[in-house]
Formats: sequence, structure tokens, C-alpha cells
Amino acid sequence: MNAAPDAAARYFDAIAAALEGLGVYFGDRTASPFQNHGVVAEVVAPYIGRLERSFACWQNRLGFMEKFRIQRAESGYPVFQSVLELENDKRQAEQRLAGISAPDELRAEMVDFILRHRAFPAELQRSMAERLYLEEVKDGTVFSPFILPETVRVSVNPKTGRPYYLVHWGAFDGSSSLPMVYMAAVEDSSPKMIDTLVADGRLNERVEIGLPVGGLLNPELAHRFDEFAEKNSAYSLSPATIAGNLDKDFEHLHPKQLRRVVLGPFYTAGITENNSAVSEVLSKVRRQDNAWLITWTVQEVYSKTERPARKGLWSSQPAREEFHIDTDDLDAARMGVSAFEQHALVPHEAYQALYAAGEAQKIFEGYDVHVISGGKVITDV
Repeated sequence: MNAAPDAAARYFDAIAAALEGLGVYFGDRTASPFQNHGVVAEVVAPYIGRLERSFACWQNRLGFMEKFRIQRAESGYPVFQSVLELENDKRQAEQRLAGISAPDELRAEMVDFILRHRAFPAELQRSMAERLYLEEVKDGTVFSPFILPETVRVSVNPKTGRPYYLVHWGAFDGSSSLPMVYMAAVEDSSPKMIDTLVADGRLNERVEIGLPVGGLLNPELAHRFDEFAEKNSAYSLSPATIAGNLDKDFEHLHPKQLRRVVLGPFYTAGITENNSAVSEVLSKVRRQDNAWLITWTVQEVYSKTERPARKGLWSSQPAREEFHIDTDDLDAARMGVSAFEQHALVPHEAYQALYAAGEAQKIFEGYDVHVISGGKVITDV
């Protein structure tokens, strides 16, 4: 999208409302009766915050850059180049800020320019906008192309006597232009970690673990795990493939569950073109800031059994997981998952428009629909 100013403003208003709605939804999931979703919500919520800060930065960037491109026909999100530019600007922010006058100096120069030339100081205004943008980028936690893993839970599997980690990381896929959150539940059979973390079949209370921990909790494997996550986070890879690669690449790590939360696509009237039926109905919504729809998918693959390690005179085989794929469900088999959920969040006014047009049932078939109204999310409409 090389958008006109009004179109860009409508897009940013709509995505801001959608992300705020997602924040409300996942915030609600941490409380009863949604405790089963609590861990997922706790993990995903900070990534939504990262997206909100990224969009705030991109909107500020329009103050001194004329163009901003999104994938209008697919994800509805900014193209990957925008994510890379944001990351690059974050690295260079300190250096670039040193070459721009301080805010007070810029304001004084703008007043002086207006008084002397009786004209708007456009160049100085761009410098001010760039300065505000760089300050926000420098200090903000944005959604990077790859967000390093973090361990947020640790326990012990009483059956195996192994420590058990919950690790998450994020990625913005370059081909699909979709932000994704990964969560992996992994057992660790490293002798040193078992000796350190396990006592009498339970977590050793004498070991202080200040969660969250940056990276995998096992320090000897943490760097390799970071590299693995970065290389195995593409949207084109199925969760079963990623879990299988993790199982093969690490002799002492045993992935018991892998979740992927795909935050999109995003639809908004008059700008995205990723669904003609949705676009046509949304264009009739009276308030532009309610003319949007965002979907997300939760994909899960889990191990149904672990084949024990074999040690022989001539060869040996480490323990391997057997992952369950629901072959009775064609969509699950196509995705390479044990199970999946599809969700849609839509403002009340937009849902009413879709329902009145007779499109709601067709568009939301297979989705759990959540309607946001008055700052609250209503589920199971």
C-alpha cells in the first residue's frame, strides 16, 4: 500500500483497534473460567504489545517518510521490508539521533522560520518527526523479525524424572508477512541438568530459578537452541516438521508439545483485498474504526509416545518422539498438527453488518467468533 494520508490514517486506526481488542481477549483468558488458556494468554500478550509498539513507530515514521507498504491481498500486515527497516532503525537510532538537533532547539528553529519566512517549516517538521520516531524506536520493544527464546516455566515430569521447560519465541515470517508466536514444552535428559534440578523426583527447591530466563534454561544448549529456533520458524514449515527437527537435532531435548499462534490475517474496509466478501460488507460499516476483522490460528502438535533409546555394539539410537497427526481431519493433516483452533475477532457493528448481509455463517465457518463491544469481548456468538 502506497497510501494516501487519509487511507494510511484509517489503516493505522483500524489495526490499533484490532490489536487493542486482541489484548482484551487474551487478558480475559488469564482469569477463570479460562484457566486452561492462561499460559497461552500470558505468553502471547507481550507479543501483541510488541506489535502495538511497532505500529506506533510505523505511524510516526510517516511524518518524514512518504511511503508505507502492506500486503493488501494476503496478510493485511506490513511487508517484511518494513519489519527489517524498523529493526535496522533501532540499531542505528543512537547514531542518527546524534545528528538531529534536540527537540527544544528544533521548536525554536521552527518558530524562527515561521516568523521570518511566514511559511510552514516542512523540513524542520520532518526532522522533529524523525527525532520522535527514533526516540520511540530506541526505547521501545518492537516485534523483530526474530525474537529470541525465553524459558517461562520449569517443572519435573514425575514419570521420567526429567526437568520440563516451557520455552517461547517469536518470528515475523518474511514470505507470508505474518507475526507468529511459538511455544515448546521440552523435557531435558541432560545428566547435568537432571542432577542440578531434580531431587526425589521433584524440582529441587534449593535451586533458585529467576523466571523468565533468557534462552533455554540449559546453558550448554541455549545458544544452539537459539540458532535452531531462528532457522525453524518459517510459516511454510509445519509444526510437526519443526518439532521433528528439534527432536532430531538435540539428543537430550525431547519436545512433548509445540504450539504455533499465527496472529492474522487482518482485514479492513477499503484497504485490504484479502477477502472480497468481507471487504464488501465492511465497506458498509458506518464507523471506519469498526470496519475491521482479525483472525488468528492456534496450531498444536504433541508427542503420543517416546521410543526409548537403543544402545548396541555397532550402532545406537537416541530416544525419539512419535507425534500425533489427526489424519481423520483433512485440515489438521494438511497443517501437520495434532489439533488446531481458528479464531476471529470483530467489532459488534461489523458483526451486525456481516450477519445482516447473510455472510456471517459462511465467513466464520470453522471459527470461534469473538465480538468486541464497549471494551469487552463476547465469545460464542
